[in-house]
Amino acid sequence: MASRKTLNAKNLAGLGAERLAELLIEISRGNAAAQRRLRLELAAAASPADMAQEIRKRLTAISRSRSFVDWHQRKALAADLETQKQAIAQVAKVDAAEALDLLWRFMALANSIFNRCDDSSGSVLAVFQAACNDLGDIAKSANVAPNVLAEQTYRALTENEFGQYDRLIAVLAPALGPTGLDHLKQLILKLSHEPLPKPRDEDRKVIGWSSRGAIYADDLAESHRKSVVRLALEAIADAQGDVNAFIAQQGEKARRVPSVAVEIAQRLLAAGRAEEAWTAINAVDQDRPGWVPVEWEQARLEVLETLGRADEAQAFRWASFERSLNPEHLRSYLKRLPDFEDLEAEERAIAHARSHPSVHVALGFLVTWPALDQAAHLVLARAGELNGDFYEILAPAAAALEDKHPLAATVLRRALIDFALEQNRTKRYQHAARHLEECENLADRIEDFGTFETHNAYMSRLKAEHGRKSSFWNLVI
Repeated sequence: MASRKTLNAKNLAGLGAERLAELLIEISRGNAAAQRRLRLELAAAASPADMAQEIRKRLTAISRSRSFVDWHQRKALAADLETQKQAIAQVAKVDAAEALDLLWRFMALANSIFNRCDDSSGSVLAVFQAACNDLGDIAKSANVAPNVLAEQTYRALTENEFGQYDRLIAVLAPALGPTGLDHLKQLILKLSHEPLPKPRDEDRKVIGWSSRGAIYADDLAESHRKSVVRLALEAIADAQGDVNAFIAQQGEKARRVPSVAVEIAQRLLAAGRAEEAWTAINAVDQDRPGWVPVEWEQARLEVLETLGRADEAQAFRWASFERSLNPEHLRSYLKRLPDFEDLEAEERAIAHARSHPSVHVALGFLVTWPALDQAAHLVLARAGELNGDFYEILAPAAAALEDKHPLAATVLRRALIDFALEQNRTKRYQHAARHLEECENLADRIEDFGTFETHNAYMSRLKAEHGRKSSFWNLVI
């Protein structure tokens, strides 16, 4: 049974309303955020209209603020905005039209806030993106005229400077309906045909420089508008289920980009147009080395399977695995083989992995699969190729191998230590000191170091080559 002194709702309720009220006044004194929350709750208890008025007052105050919000003030700002967003959701339960107006006002704060806020963590943007998602349900409940909602959407899209409205069309599509989407499309098309004012050469404002020369404000504005138009028309096409309209927004050059080819192919597949999807997915330059993203490989496989070309799909899975050592490709390939053939294919895959040009890619695969004996053999056979800068591969591999393969784990950790010291990566010294301690702990379990230095010999070399790096040695226990 919980103590009566435990801080929970039941025990606090036992203090009585009057005592709790006194405590809240005392605790909130000097705490503006707490006071605003209490005023909101009092307004909500009075009436939805009073609560809406309180929200409106706070939004006005935020809009008038000009002070810069640095990183340590960001949390309080995000909390304040979240409180207002949740309060608007409460208003929506009884007055959707009022809540929708408040939410548009809330979203309109974004640009001014981001212009005076360090949001490197993305926490403030996340609040606005969540509020954008709320617009859909509230707009549906408010039963706004489609054309009116389309015009509000259009204005928002032209002010989408920080990505707060990126999902707006998808979110509002049900409320817009066919009429609203058509009206919005016409507004966007009209925008695309309106010429931007072109300043005289002597009046053009330089806002930056690139390898190609000066970056002018008017050029950037034109590029931004083209992006707004393209993204809006893509989103409208998706909302209307118009695959051709989506494809029309992709230029000939863009269609050869793997990510764009994937988007086109997926939409064509969903529309039952598999042959066209095959053409789209193959529009990219497949001979360009190093370009292949796994999303493109997966989309191509999906098209092949849809077309009933199972043998080609299997061949492509194997080719993709050979190139990337992606374990998901191998699992998918083995799953489709007849009984007993999968064991032979797995052995062939592991042998191929051990001879892969990149020892780091090979090691990552063998540890993930897992084939730890083969991973240890790889480390010892190709130790000279190990690069300690690949911390995200070598450190987990060492941890996976240390139980049964202490020498291989030691070799990996030495690579990490050597890199940190040779490249003077002082931020890694703490990790390197820990790796050195782990090597010492493993040394007694290694019966034969073979061609590798013993632990004592390795320590002697480290001290001879890096003995003056006191910031490292001070960390060594």
